[in-house]
Amino acid sequence: MAPLAPRRFRSTVPALLALSAVVGSATLTGCSDPSAAASVGGAETSAAGNGIIYNTSPDQQRIRADKDPALAAEVPDLISKDGKLTVATTAGSVPLSFHATDDKTPIGSELDLAQLVADKLGLALDVQVTSWENWPLKTQSGDFEAVFSNVGINADRVKLFDFASYRAAYMGFEAKKSSSYDIKAADDISGLKVSVGSGTNQEKILLAWNKELEGKGKAPAELQYYSSEADTILALSSGRTDLNIGPYPSAVYRQNTRNDLKVVGKVNAGWPNETLVAATTLKGNGLAPVLTDALNSAIEDGSYGKVLERWGLSEEAIPSSTTVTEATFPGGTK
Repeated sequence: MAPLAPRRFRSTVPALLALSAVVGSATLTGCSDPSAAASVGGAETSAAGNGIIYNTSPDQQRIRADKDPALAAEVPDLISKDGKLTVATTAGSVPLSFHATDDKTPIGSELDLAQLVADKLGLALDVQVTSWENWPLKTQSGDFEAVFSNVGINADRVKLFDFASYRAAYMGFEAKKSSSYDIKAADDISGLKVSVGSGTNQEKILLAWNKELEGKGKAPAELQYYSSEADTILALSSGRTDLNIGPYPSAVYRQNTRNDLKVVGKVNAGWPNETLVAATTLKGNGLAPVLTDALNSAIEDGSYGKVLERWGLSEEAIPSSTTVTEATFPGGTK
């Protein structure tokens, strides 16, 4: 395809989204379970209940984009000099970022979107798998130029990083298919056993809900922590825990590829407000606005929509990407 005509998409946050000022300890971790180590074995393609054919093989045949010379010219020299966009991901949540059936190749929607951005900027995509604990420090040290791994924007992170949004940020409650749970608010988890990742946005939500329950004189939920996503789902399916809360796309994926689990609730990761998932870059290095432009170009030409559709994530598509910094974060950072 021919390159798109140069366009400039700059950093005003849409009025429809009021990003949450999430505070507390461990706020530099992402939205999903930091200890999850998702891996998909068995068949390399599978037809899901939502009609999506998931390709979990190392041969991804990703949706690609052509270089846009105007966008490529915007990349800061310090980043473009090696010809690569070095992207960190945690490979911890299907279908966002996980290991293929060879147990070593990182794949998923996050990396497909990173590929589109790299293509638009005329850079080779260099994927580096890391842990939730390490991506903040390694991004600050310059080891990583961008993080594509379900990282939500919040008030603490914008003090250290700049963001280019690319997806809505929801957390999903899941339970056994035989259950009758309908989770919408704190009262709905009273007295239940709920598994959650330590130091995550979803843990903050549950802690806030438990405080609300205790204030009403009701039994709080019993929070349970497991060392991996596999252990978490095993505990859920065996009945050792009543609910699991994690990235909504992962809960939907399991609902559509298993016969024993279902989604029983959804909450924005920025509860009680809203937040977005975003590409994360070092504060002030000039890369985030360039990623915003590349993402908007992909949104406009349809390749962005095709990536989300490929992984069954169209529900989390956003109409445009925005650059979010400490200076533009709604409501400030205090």
